[in-house]
Amino acid sequence: MSTSSSSKKVAPSTQPAAPEPHWQPTPEARGNANRLRLIALVMWVVAIALEAVAIFWVLRPTTDEMAAAHGFPQSRWYLLIGFLVVIAALSIIGSQLWKKANHLDPASKDEPVRFFIQNQLGAIIALIAFVPLIILIFLDKNMNGQQKGIAGGIGVVLVLVSAIAGVDFNPISQQQEWVESQVVTQVRPDHQDLVYWTTSGTVMHLCAQASDIKNSANIQSGTVAKAFASSTKMQGITLKLDQEFTQCAAAGGDPAFQGATPPSNMSDLIAWVQSARAARSSSSATQPSDSPS
Repeated sequence: MSTSSSSKKVAPSTQPAAPEPHWQPTPEARGNANRLRLIALVMWVVAIALEAVAIFWVLRPTTDEMAAAHGFPQSRWYLLIGFLVVIAALSIIGSQLWKKANHLDPASKDEPVRFFIQNQLGAIIALIAFVPLIILIFLDKNMNGQQKGIAGGIGVVLVLVSAIAGVDFNPISQQQEWVESQVVTQVRPDHQDLVYWTTSGTVMHLCAQASDIKNSANIQSGTVAKAFASSTKMQGITLKLDQEFTQCAAAGGDPAFQGATPPSNMSDLIAWVQSARAARSSSSATQPSDSPS
């Protein structure tokens, strides 16, 4: 985003609100997201294929095998457990890659159904890859009670772990990324889309001298989009903007903040961010009522 567009003042609330622009990822980010999604889809297809093999082959031993083992062959039971573990691993790894892709190239909340499916697809796939198999394990007439109980119990645990791992508890939207980027460029005196964060952190900061990160050894910097893409746990810009502005403008702080005063509508900007986060899958965020000074 250019400096001129970043510093554009928002419309007062007394005027009709213009349609909220949709943030768009860079070609590089979209390319990386597509690559991650392709890998995730391949893993999920393999997981579902293994489920089919388990259903139509592992759970169907031949008559000779049943006669020799006097029941469900223990070797096939161990193989079934192995299939369950591999399916879970593929499901979970695929989900993490998919969530990473969604932070690189998020969906729009203007399409709530697509927004939900795109962000929670990992959990949906986990259910598809496990539930039919688990049901058939418990209904299987060849396994004894102990075999069913252990295999079914392992399956239930693995589907719960896989489904929870597939849920995105912090989904972001194009609109949220746009709002957070706008807030950063309006708060920073140089009107740059520039934030700082740590690899283990969950929020972005205005400068490297902010008290929450100044003693960290792994401070990174870049655009809001880059920060979101760095971690699926990233929530957005810190809400302690007043405090951090003062810290950045203090002696020894960020040169871009020296001699600057914070925007007069800082509280409105913070409320705008909170509104955007709350509106990830519902109505549009309300813009600040006054233009920043």
